[in-house]
Amino acid sequence: MSTKEGSLGAPVRHPIDWNNPNFVDEKLLDDELRRVFDICHGCRRCFNLCESFPKLFDYIDESKSGELDTVPSEKFKDVVDACTLCDMCFLTKCPYVPPHEFNIDFPHLMLRYRVAERNKGKNKLIDDQLTKTDRNGKFFSKFSNLANWSTKTSNKITRPIMEMLLKIDKEAELPMFYKKTLIDQVDTKKIKAKKNQEKVVIFPTCFVNYNNPDLGLLTKKILDKLEIHNEFFYSGCCGMPQLEGGDIESVSKKASDTSLKLKNFIDEGYTVLSIVPSCTLMLKFEWPLLLPKNTDVKRLSQNTKDICEFLIQNITDENKHLLKPVDKVNNVSLHISCHSRAQNIGQKATELLRLIPKLKLDVIERCSGHGGSWGIKKNNFEMAIKVGKPVARKVIQFENEYVVSECPLAGTHIQQGANKIDNSKNVKVLSHPLEILAKSMSINLMEE
Repeated sequence: MSTKEGSLGAPVRHPIDWNNPNFVDEKLLDDELRRVFDICHGCRRCFNLCESFPKLFDYIDESKSGELDTVPSEKFKDVVDACTLCDMCFLTKCPYVPPHEFNIDFPHLMLRYRVAERNKGKNKLIDDQLTKTDRNGKFFSKFSNLANWSTKTSNKITRPIMEMLLKIDKEAELPMFYKKTLIDQVDTKKIKAKKNQEKVVIFPTCFVNYNNPDLGLLTKKILDKLEIHNEFFYSGCCGMPQLEGGDIESVSKKASDTSLKLKNFIDEGYTVLSIVPSCTLMLKFEWPLLLPKNTDVKRLSQNTKDICEFLIQNITDENKHLLKPVDKVNNVSLHISCHSRAQNIGQKATELLRLIPKLKLDVIERCSGHGGSWGIKKNNFEMAIKVGKPVARKVIQFENEYVVSECPLAGTHIQQGANKIDNSKNVKVLSHPLEILAKSMSINLMEE
């Protein structure tokens, strides 16, 4: 075990021992919070990440002794509530992550606190209802016109009511719903691949299925053009919204069920592709940490790739000629999302877009502040805008016409933040780097 500061060894994450009664023991949890917070207090490298750390350090600095020992444990909830589980402290800042003997995993400690709160019945019913993305998606897709009308920020009738009843900030941009989901539009029957042909199964995620089916259709057309055999499979949300709320049991069930259903694809040599970084992170890393003894979950983790990660491996000198300059999209600010960075695969979206001739690309590698369902809530929205300000300022500084993120929710949030700083710039947002890649490959969804 390392005793030196600096995280010179590759970060290691231990399985989450959530079935152990000690995991939610109030005294043991408080002891661990104080141990970790005291180490954070003595280091403070993470001061400019999310709001969790400034809150913690302010509480310590303003306490009677100026040390953690005079900060009441009741204050810790504010620190936990400000965490978006972006994982950036663990992966980019903290010098004391495993294998260091201090064994700091701040995001998973925040998760442990939320699990303990839920165990005591302190979870909020409204928050739980918002995380039911499949139920909500199926319902609102049936009434998509009404849903989209009522969720527009310009709607001065419904948005204040939503803020009052659902605690969703009336200024937060919300994703649209579509009458036809992605799975409604594609053939999900098993198709035989050609001999020796690369095979993938696209796990579109709940966001793409209900809120951006065009992104899933573009993915298919790109893979078709690259002559990669592709099929779709979707059985339900990956559980990231439930993980944020500490509902670790529900997430584990999703992991077990989905990995079992994808087992046949993996047995036949398919690679599983996920389009949204948060969902990819769940399949690759979080699920195996929740169910370390489940072999199906482990195999799924080993055979899952981020869509940009996969494409950069399959666009070679032989097919690179398919990429042409893009009309009307000449300059782009690309945001690398936290959950892309957390996969530790490098900037695959950057590599991908740099293959496109004549495209001016400026890259931003910092948190957007959105944090999924966290960032739309009344208690968090202004904080989310504040955390994302450095990214928004960069977008304005670059003066590019478009901004795009691997995380579609982050892209919209950045656009909103930039327009709050300077609405004269009229920053336009694209849903995903694949949208630019598809244009470069002359792919049009209107084509038969």
